[in-house]
Amino acid sequence: MSEHQIKVVPTTNEAIVKFESSEFLVKNHSYEFKNIDDAKPSPLAQQLFYLPFVKTVYIAQNFIAIERYDIVEWNDVQDEVAEQIEKYLNSGKALIPEEAEAKKTAVTVYAEATPNPAVMKYVANKKLVVNSQEFKTIENTEAGSLSRKLYQFPFVKELYVDENYISVHKHDIVEWQEVTHQIRSFIKEGIEKGDEIGISTYQSGTVKESGEIMDLPKFENLSEVSKKIVEILDEYVRPAVASDGGNIVFDSYNEETQEVNVILQGACSGCPSSTMTLRNGIETMMKEMIPGKIQRVVAING
Repeated sequence: MSEHQIKVVPTTNEAIVKFESSEFLVKNHSYEFKNIDDAKPSPLAQQLFYLPFVKTVYIAQNFIAIERYDIVEWNDVQDEVAEQIEKYLNSGKALIPEEAEAKKTAVTVYAEATPNPAVMKYVANKKLVVNSQEFKTIENTEAGSLSRKLYQFPFVKELYVDENYISVHKHDIVEWQEVTHQIRSFIKEGIEKGDEIGISTYQSGTVKESGEIMDLPKFENLSEVSKKIVEILDEYVRPAVASDGGNIVFDSYNEETQEVNVILQGACSGCPSSTMTLRNGIETMMKEMIPGKIQRVVAING
């Protein structure tokens, strides 16, 4: 079983901080606790109310959010709170012992065309993953996972999974009208049976000549221009490409050539219109928002 890793995430409300887990916490419900008596369904929430600054505890999907009283600043206590939450979650104790897992919502899945004619987006009415994942080959999938099972179809080339959808990239041996309904039914049945997507072993990164894959740069280690590029991608570009079943990831910025390298994922990867989007959309936006610093935006994988 994977261990929980907690990340501290500020919110627009200075009094509230989210403690995001790398794993799901609850799947069927969300919870709000106003005091220690209110928190009886959750032993961890009760523990948190012993901290004098805790005003409200929220639990949903992959995070615990806490609203504080003004007697402390989050910077002074958030690391200790994150450590307490992580320790509890990895102890094996139940977060919500009485959560009604048996009370299931009916699963719906619909197919949605993308700008890439080789990719179809299958959208579910429930969260599928905490973090986006890319499966380039069957070797990137886990045995018994829904991603591995999808590769039983010989026309499946690649998979990209994010939030509540799976983007399926096909080989040209079939047309979508021949297989769309079949894949939709297969994904729906898999979700209903409780099949997990599984953890991908594929790493998006710059491939060296030796074949070794380098890790993508961490935000805190980036230059000021690179940080601004990442912020533009996150705020303006990623929501738009996600709606089309894809993703775009910052790779690098060369200060001398003023060239931005990005990685395209999901429906964006190999899409005939992606070059036009990079040139007329993303590149133009970055030139306007970071004047004098951007010459070109290049997808290093297509």
